[in-house]
Amino acid sequence: MLTGFMGTGKSIVGRILARRLGYDFVDTDALIVQQNDRSIADIFAQDGEDTFRQLEATVAYELGNKKNMVIATGGRLMLDETNATELSRNGRIFCLTASPETIYNRVKHDRKRPLLNVPDPQAKIEQLLQERAVGYGRFPQIDTENKTARMVAEEILKWLSTM
Repeated sequence: MLTGFMGTGKSIVGRILARRLGYDFVDTDALIVQQNDRSIADIFAQDGEDTFRQLEATVAYELGNKKNMVIATGGRLMLDETNATELSRNGRIFCLTASPETIYNRVKHDRKRPLLNVPDPQAKIEQLLQERAVGYGRFPQIDTENKTARMVAEEILKWLSTM
């Protein structure tokens, strides 16, 4: 299971890990989009963030009993204790990290990030990272700074081999 802030590489690293382990891959945000037939930005705009967080909880519950799966979670999903408990039943959780500047550079052209539709997205990234630091800190940290997705996946595979 991969958690962490947006732009840290959860989806691409997750796909690589799933392939290497022979597991299925699920991106919780993509699953929510598929199940609701609309984008996350549309869900936020039409129904609000609370509705989106409820959809995340439903997905966490649905995936909680699945095995042999690599799951990339939305950036805030695992900060909810219930979601974390549901999803940690059958696997290890790793938190991917990067500096606020790197995250900003990775996501600045992505218009599908409703939390960053503000006048100063980099300041918003820094604020959200500070707010989430304790929650993310509960999980083993994997720094993605100046690393390819393959390098990050290899680092996680090494961790898994020692657990």
